[in-house]
Amino acid sequence: MPITSRGASLLAGASATIALVASGGAAHAADPVDPGGIDPALTAVNLLNINDFHGRIDGDGTGALGKTVACTIESAKSALGEEETMLLSSGDNIGASPFVSSSQQDTPTIEFLDALEMRASAVGNHEFDGGFADLTGRVADTADFDYLGANVYAAGTTTPALDEYSIQSINGLDVAVIGAVTRETSSLVSPAGITEIEFGDPVAAVNRVAAQLSDGDAANGEADVVLAEYHEGATAGTTLEEQVAAGGAFADIVSNTSGEVDAIFTGHTHQEYAWDAADPDGGTRPVIQSGSYGDPVGQVQLGYDPATGEVTEYSATNLPTLESFDTCAGDPEFDAAASIVDAAVADAEVIGREVVGTVSDDITTAVPVDDDRDDRMRESTLGNLTADIWLDAMNREGRPGADIGIMNPGGLRDELYYAPTRQEAPGEVTFAEAAAINPFANTLMTVDVTGEQFVRVLEQQWQPADASRPFLKLGVSENVSYTWDPDAPEGERITSVTVDGAPIDPAGTYTVTSGSFLLSGGDNFTVLAEGSNRTDSGLIDTDAFVDYFESREVVEPDFAKRAVAVDDQPRELVAGEEVSFTASGFDLTSVDAPTNTEVEVLVGETSVGTFPITTGLIEGLPTRNGSAEITFTVPELVGDATVTLVASPSGTTATFPVTVAAGEAERPGRGNADERPGKGNRLGDRPGKGRDGDRPGKGNDTEVRPGQGNNR
Repeated sequence: MPITSRGASLLAGASATIALVASGGAAHAADPVDPGGIDPALTAVNLLNINDFHGRIDGDGTGALGKTVACTIESAKSALGEEETMLLSSGDNIGASPFVSSSQQDTPTIEFLDALEMRASAVGNHEFDGGFADLTGRVADTADFDYLGANVYAAGTTTPALDEYSIQSINGLDVAVIGAVTRETSSLVSPAGITEIEFGDPVAAVNRVAAQLSDGDAANGEADVVLAEYHEGATAGTTLEEQVAAGGAFADIVSNTSGEVDAIFTGHTHQEYAWDAADPDGGTRPVIQSGSYGDPVGQVQLGYDPATGEVTEYSATNLPTLESFDTCAGDPEFDAAASIVDAAVADAEVIGREVVGTVSDDITTAVPVDDDRDDRMRESTLGNLTADIWLDAMNREGRPGADIGIMNPGGLRDELYYAPTRQEAPGEVTFAEAAAINPFANTLMTVDVTGEQFVRVLEQQWQPADASRPFLKLGVSENVSYTWDPDAPEGERITSVTVDGAPIDPAGTYTVTSGSFLLSGGDNFTVLAEGSNRTDSGLIDTDAFVDYFESREVVEPDFAKRAVAVDDQPRELVAGEEVSFTASGFDLTSVDAPTNTEVEVLVGETSVGTFPITTGLIEGLPTRNGSAEITFTVPELVGDATVTLVASPSGTTATFPVTVAAGEAERPGRGNADERPGKGNRLGDRPGKGRDGDRPGKGNDTEVRPGQGNNR
């Protein structure tokens, strides 16, 4: 349905009685009741609502996910009464979608919602992923429902750029739906696509339109019932009272949305709640959000009193999706939606055969000793490549920019093999294969953390005692490396971190990018949830993966590890004296990763020797492969320096900072060498290092089991 500059096509004048009530400013004074408990003497308005569906018509290649959502909605309509019920949305119906929908520009998802007879939807930030012209053109032309954005204005004006509201007839009543999107949308999508528009205060916009619809002037639209659809919502883990006390966008919605609004639907934050919030005109009103992806489905029932022109009762709840869709076969709307899903899955299978890139060798997860893939406790070529891809994506034109990319191992669900599998030629990577690596359709986000917080993120690779896995190895982008101490206590294991060739600054700010799951604190990486300036790029992980391959002639695996264990890691050296320590974990266990045979050690620019690496598996948490005993004489230099380890043939490189003091001959009267300061091994022990973060370690976990190599 085309989007116009203002209002909706279904304008109908309200009755004179209702106009008088509205203009008189009567209080609403609605009371909550149990679901299904609306007084039969009242006129019922039943509202089903989804938010943040993100094209989830399919999740596993069968279409079952979309069909269960469709069956849940149609079953609820049947139970509530078709004439008394309508389906709405709080936005983000499309964008950040899985392969079946995203590979077809989300057209199947829009058609799916059309089949379910969705009436109206707020625009979400992801509706702007393709730009304003795409929304008002292709998307709006495909949608049979109204897309609403009362706070979206032509740039530099207060002229609405989208429909502000839609009036729908339900059970003989005129029900107005006002839509508004988060004010942060301009920072969540590509600026190039929204140069014609800007985003204003959503609450002010809703209140302005609600007043218009309740002023008694039929010429500018009137409604019996007014609903607000906000693509903005509460954050995780608190009560309504705590949310309001904390302030912010959601508190403004709850506290300051006009009393003319009878029910408030929210979205954007993927939370699940159904709260009774104080209505400014007395009583309470429902404020609801329904998770994401159509599970659950929100249900609000309103009881309208024709005698007073008020909503006097309501109920609000979230309905979990049904476990099966078998009972809906034969329902016309369900059958139409299901056929759209089936066709989309079939079309995606064809699209998935498209070749998007080439690999020069296998790029895989870590291979455990007793299985063929997915050792989540070990670093991998695929995990590190994925972190590189996220960083590359965020630093392209129009994206927010980032300093560090990271990837959680559990998000890697397939491998990239050189030998033909579904593709026709060796090395070719198809669209479907790229999508299978990251099948969860997470959007890429960025968050700012301090250097100290990033070190704690790396510490959280050692999981809580009650976690299903004791350790989860993060993939990190190639500009990041670190050392760790196998025997250090909890919270002190990371001994040094280097970013872009310099020690991390504990007080500095670093922008980290990854999928929304990880940056929201998933897999117990809770420090990431503490970050600031959180930004959703609007780019789905699969699309970033495909873009990376399409922009390169060939992608090669990087067999260099980015984390190395160092026992007895020195911090203070003395020129001319001998120093010894053990380094281990030089080898990856991804397919075709080479076994390192030697490591060169440099102090500053001076090579101090090349040392053999003993092949084998070293037990510990995590396990590691390849160990070297390193002993050398400190070269004659004084001051701050960097010790660098370079393993061959993989190129695994580890660095840590040291301070080199003058030798005995240069320091007369110094006293016994044993009285000099010891080898500290914590970040805080090294004063004067501007970008500190690599924290050398100590320990003796070096049990080697010959024959447990990693050339798989």
